[in-house]
Amino acid sequence: MSGGTRAELKNPFRNGTTHILFSPLDFLSKLAALVPRPRHNLVRYHGVFAPNSTLRKLIIPKSTKRVRGKENSKPDKMSEFEEAVSRNELVAPLTWAQRLKRVFNIDITLCPRCGGTMRVIADITNPDIIQKILDHIEAQPPPLSPATAIQS
Repeated sequence: MSGGTRAELKNPFRNGTTHILFSPLDFLSKLAALVPRPRHNLVRYHGVFAPNSTLRKLIIPKSTKRVRGKENSKPDKMSEFEEAVSRNELVAPLTWAQRLKRVFNIDITLCPRCGGTMRVIADITNPDIIQKILDHIEAQPPPLSPATAIQS
């Protein structure tokens, strides 16, 4: 038989068969049976976990309270977060400042000069305004550092 597809079995059958030979049409029909139907979930729940079960609301945890992470990192804030997660409460997404700290280890809430806490007072997203600010910064001369004596 030419033009067939040979499939090797992971474990041989009891009769010693180690390979199966399919015709092209038979192979495609077996393969098509494995493809899920479009727009249907691959996981289906039955019984009390089914979406329309009247008992589902009795076993699924209720989560209505939202907890939002604070920008100030204090030890008690982390324990509040852990308690909220353990109570199955919804957690709001991180702020962009928290994401910067988590991903790039940049903490924009700390002042680079004194180490004090800073807070966000504006979020500028308009490209024209951003360009004006950048043009203004480039027009300004860089700040001069105090002169130091060079010893030779």
